[in-house]
Amino acid sequence: MATAKLRVLTDDSTNGPETSVPKTTNRIRQVREQQGVSLRTAARRMKTDIRSVRAQENEYSDLRLSQLECWQEILEVPLMDLLEEPGGRLSRPILERAKLLRIMKTAVSISENSAEEPIQRFAQMLREQLVDLMPELEEVPGWHSIGQRRGLDEMGRIAEHPIMDSHLTSHNYAE
Repeated sequence: MATAKLRVLTDDSTNGPETSVPKTTNRIRQVREQQGVSLRTAARRMKTDIRSVRAQENEYSDLRLSQLECWQEILEVPLMDLLEEPGGRLSRPILERAKLLRIMKTAVSISENSAEEPIQRFAQMLREQLVDLMPELEEVPGWHSIGQRRGLDEMGRIAEHPIMDSHLTSHNYAE
């Protein structure tokens, strides 16, 4: 599939009659951060590595439609909200969803980390009210307290590029 670079030509007398200035084409990083999706989570859902995710979310990246559709699924936003527009602001529903998502993550974290019964009831009531507003929030996990938690079926980065025993014993260290 062929892709074309999007460039804007400007008339700037200091640089000559025509200067090619790259134009931002997407705002994936901004949406991802507002949706509370980490790079690691995005990479896992896309079944790729973090370096590829970073490259795709670069605002100057020339992405295929299939890549944009994948981001749309991961971030659960309309496709138009991933594309750069002259105003540059995200739509109101997406901003509100991101705020509700952050509140739900906080409520879940309070519920998980508090042993006091009144605080537990308050957090549960807050979670129920948020689910009434937005049912898809029901399965949202809390904020990670230490690093990124992995499921039992996930492996760390070392599993992708294991260190061979020969690398560990091949160096002659001065005693």
